[in-house]
Amino acid sequence: MYEALQTGRRLALRCAALALVCLLCAGPSADAAEVSTGTRMLVPVGHTVGIKLFSRGVLVVKLSEGGTPAKECGLQTGDVIVSCGGTSVNSTEQFQSLLQENGQSPTDLQVRRGDQSVTLSVSPEQNEQGQYSIGAWIRDSMAGIGTVTYYDPETGDFGALGHGITDTDTALLMPFSSGSVLPSTVKAVKKGTAGSAGELRGDFDLTQDIGTLSANTTSGIFGTAETCPETWNSSQTLPAASASEIQEGPAQILSNVEGDTVRSYDIEILNVNCGAADGREMVISVTDPELIAATGGIVQGMSGSPILQNGKIVGAVTHVLLNDPTKGYGISIENMLAASA
Repeated sequence: MYEALQTGRRLALRCAALALVCLLCAGPSADAAEVSTGTRMLVPVGHTVGIKLFSRGVLVVKLSEGGTPAKECGLQTGDVIVSCGGTSVNSTEQFQSLLQENGQSPTDLQVRRGDQSVTLSVSPEQNEQGQYSIGAWIRDSMAGIGTVTYYDPETGDFGALGHGITDTDTALLMPFSSGSVLPSTVKAVKKGTAGSAGELRGDFDLTQDIGTLSANTTSGIFGTAETCPETWNSSQTLPAASASEIQEGPAQILSNVEGDTVRSYDIEILNVNCGAADGREMVISVTDPELIAATGGIVQGMSGSPILQNGKIVGAVTHVLLNDPTKGYGISIENMLAASA
């Protein structure tokens, strides 16, 4: 599963965690389905990338047991600490340094709780190592592997995953500050079976970015790449379909399940529910025997694989059914593009 790191950016970036790909998330906004994709021509990608994401503030993912300064001041799991003692917080290391500077003195924490801003006063205590702490586990970054859905050759914009990156402990959308995507190669596959999600296993190159992220939304992550990498199949463009054009019946997905190779695999769209509140607008079934033999069906890492039908990009793979890895869900490309605007 996706390894969310609690010890700061450096450790997070060393972890090639693999479960960015099947985290459950909320759907698009209610009026997203009303946005027309027109005749926008996009490159259907289907290649994996490494993903780095840094949060805006630090996310409280767990409170320590017993009576702690965090609990006494009213801090809650899911809160985002955005400032400490009037200083903006941008990493776990910096927050720890601010606590050491303030010592046991009461310190104001500015916290974002849902849509509200809350001010709390906390009095840190010294732990067994002599450091001041408040008794809260915090996170400022995540890293992993996912699949790019499309690239727009006119603007350089791209979209991936088809769902947002959520924190594994709180299931909340990770508050976004910055991020990037990096070259990735699939090294192995853990096949999916009934009751056990499979995953793509691979490496990504931390020494170079191929694109900059600009948003983490419930309908995907989005960003810009100055040039289209060769592995993104830049020679082919297809029109983006409107949600109303999606039909039950045969379709294909583009996926990278071995090395750097992107292949087309047959699927069946079993059901279409455009504008579904949870973003699961299509129920899909993998019918391609080669993909089933290689992966068991849909596995973690394939989220974002573009879905093609009748010569158009109609959407992206988002989730797998845990009790049947040959089946899963997809979001329409219309809703992805609406979320990127």
